[in-house]
Amino acid sequence: MKLCFSTIGCPDWRFGDIVSAAKDLGYDAIEIRGIGGEIYAPAAPELTVDFAKTGKLLDETGIKIAMLTSGAALADHSVKGKSVDEAKAYIDLAAKVGAEFVRVMSTDKPYFDGGDIELCRKQYAEVVEYAKGTGVTPLMETNGLFVDTAKLAAFLDEAGEGGGALWDVHHPYRFNDESIAETVANLGGKIKYVHLKDSVIEKGKVAYKMMGYGDVPVKEAIETLLYNGYDGYCTFEWVKRWNRELEDAGIVFAHYAYYMKRFAK
Repeated sequence: MKLCFSTIGCPDWRFGDIVSAAKDLGYDAIEIRGIGGEIYAPAAPELTVDFAKTGKLLDETGIKIAMLTSGAALADHSVKGKSVDEAKAYIDLAAKVGAEFVRVMSTDKPYFDGGDIELCRKQYAEVVEYAKGTGVTPLMETNGLFVDTAKLAAFLDEAGEGGGALWDVHHPYRFNDESIAETVANLGGKIKYVHLKDSVIEKGKVAYKMMGYGDVPVKEAIETLLYNGYDGYCTFEWVKRWNRELEDAGIVFAHYAYYMKRFAK
């Protein structure tokens, strides 16, 4: 499997610092969820007007951009159409910068909070069709409607080829009481990409922890993935952009790289 971190964990870092940290800590790639103050990747100069410089840096370091993480919520009527436009903009950019995947969602909540699955089905089909021939795969995350991964499996079966699942290990476990075995049985080969994070419940709320310090069965998830032949990205998603009290990226990115060494073959 390949090591990656999301830039959601380092919202104050410059792009050069992001790539340098990835290189120095032994990561294979980065996932883009904002650069500095710009959360919308298609508006980030580093990925648009200044990409010649960015591309050179990536080539020199060997660091890849694994995924562009859009905020497209395809089951949400309040952003109907706009989410499709966002997803398409991310696909266009991903094709330009060499990112293999774009994340889309049903809703913007990690837990079930409503959403129209029929609208999601229609809009995801449009996004998947748009991505054909680009080398980019739009992946539906296991959040919102799809913390129930049996529902996501059925959804993807109906969607047909061209898509897949982004398994955020945290959300089905934390918000739908799914075991790792249950999730993997549901999604199987549909899992194309993985997000990892750890947490506990403190005073009735989710409290994010450095990897291995929570009670999410991360070790079981990784071992199960390896047993089943998964060789894709395992991306550390440290949600500091939304939770500024969390430990700094320099500490947690180094710790994650160290934690993951135990699984190296």
